[in-house]
Amino acid sequence: MRLPPHFKRALQMLGPYRSRLAVAFLGMIVTAATEPMFPAVLKLILDRGFVPQPTIALWMVPVAVIGIFVLRGISTFTTAYTMTWVSTRLLNELRAQIFRRLLDVPPGFYMHNSVGKVINSIMFETQQIVDMVRNVLTSAIRDLLTVIVLLGFLLWLNWWLTLVALILLPLTAVVVRLTGKRVRRLTKGLLGVNAELTQVIEETTRAQQVIKIFGGQEYERRRFNQRASELIRYSMRMASALAVTVPITQLMAACAVAVVIVIALMQSASGEATVGGFVSFITAMLMLLAPLKRLAEVNGPLQRGMAASEAVYALIDAPPERTNGRPLLQRTRGEIEFVGVGFAYPGQARPALSDINLHIQPGETVAFVGMSGGGKSTLVALVPEFYPPTTGQIMLDGQPIADISLASLRGQIAMVSQSVVLFDDTLAANISYGDETPDAARVQAAAQAAHLQDVIVNLPEGLQTRIGDNGSRLSGGQRQRVAIARAIYKDAPLLILDEATSALDTESERAVQAALDQLMHGRTTLVIAHRLSTIERADRIVVLVDGRIVETGSHAVLLAQNGVYASLYRLQFAEELPS
Repeated sequence: MRLPPHFKRALQMLGPYRSRLAVAFLGMIVTAATEPMFPAVLKLILDRGFVPQPTIALWMVPVAVIGIFVLRGISTFTTAYTMTWVSTRLLNELRAQIFRRLLDVPPGFYMHNSVGKVINSIMFETQQIVDMVRNVLTSAIRDLLTVIVLLGFLLWLNWWLTLVALILLPLTAVVVRLTGKRVRRLTKGLLGVNAELTQVIEETTRAQQVIKIFGGQEYERRRFNQRASELIRYSMRMASALAVTVPITQLMAACAVAVVIVIALMQSASGEATVGGFVSFITAMLMLLAPLKRLAEVNGPLQRGMAASEAVYALIDAPPERTNGRPLLQRTRGEIEFVGVGFAYPGQARPALSDINLHIQPGETVAFVGMSGGGKSTLVALVPEFYPPTTGQIMLDGQPIADISLASLRGQIAMVSQSVVLFDDTLAANISYGDETPDAARVQAAAQAAHLQDVIVNLPEGLQTRIGDNGSRLSGGQRQRVAIARAIYKDAPLLILDEATSALDTESERAVQAALDQLMHGRTTLVIAHRLSTIERADRIVVLVDGRIVETGSHAVLLAQNGVYASLYRLQFAEELPS
């Protein structure tokens, strides 16, 4: 029998747990061996005990019955405990593999994989794979062995009656095969809807304020109810497909039992069968139905696991960012050069950047301006290689960044984005994020430089206060100042500021701008700003239109040229004038 590749791959992950699995399999063998013991004891009791002159000692009966169930109890407990031990570690390893890969995939990965889908794969679909492996292994070994042992016992008791019982096996296999394809198809649909439902929940919890302000409660309820109803529909259809195997199997069993009884009565009339032999046979045959039923039902977790494994292994096998390149042996001077750089997002016919040629000197502050969609953020994102250029190359201190290891390249860069990301940890941990051995004095200095003293004073545990999910205990301006403190703490030679003061009020902006001026001193700084007043003092301003550089120069020079920048400046200045 050829194993499906994903199932085989999951089995290979069990290699480190061979010794535990051996104990579990030994327990399964013992459990299977105890199955025919009870009907055998029953035959002995009926044939040698229920007679005028019993030939069996009474004390042997409770000893035999209790002994069988004690042995069976120990073996089943050993199997269940050990399989749970193995399966929980397999589940953890699958989740860990996905999580490790998520840390290495490029940012573009999330253009095609929603957060809800990823969470669904980590939390739900991995469980389906583990259930598949556990149930298939348990049934394939314990239940298959039980069937073999009971069939051997039945053949020993009465080979003629056993032939009738054997009709169950091929018919059961036919039922399983017919339902398998339908179950797998339904499972794929179920997993897809479950991922959509997870996405709805994730978006709703993240966008509470937007939902309340714009009155989106009813829309979100409708989205949730639609996915939940679809999930119920798929669940019921799948349950129906799986449940039909049970009554069919039981019907076949009933037919076989009826035929067996008729044949046994005929044999009894001719003296070929005893009462004890007949009762023992019927008992063993009925005991055969339970493992056969479990073997038939294993098709459900098998198909669910096979469908889930496609999504899980697609995440595990997602192409990571490059791992080549040389480490930088010293702090970079910060000279950046774009040479014929172009970039197009996957699936987009129109390039986001075209023919970018720009030389930035060490310590120079360069601001990028232009209308939304002009390519400012995309251009800056190429420097830490969040995306590799489609054409051309970017040089750092004269060497292509493609030849530098990503860890080393990004170690030279600090970034403050307009989309501030904080962690549910202490304020100090957020400031020193990425430092395995944080320096408390540097944390304090960075917080002071980012003008966070007023925030720290009002926190119950100061810098050691947990700030909540994405800094929910802080205001928008405070969160942005924490992000600035994080950049100050890193003390990198390259600095990227993407609307770094966009969430600050006028007073805070003035204070933080002073801190940024100090931070920017001696560092190569790339600034993205929509508010042109914040970049007037930049050494150079680069104007982008439709992914191309159309103007470059200082604030005064560009105003004098009376071109695109001057138009943008006048337009924004007019909007800011009081009416």
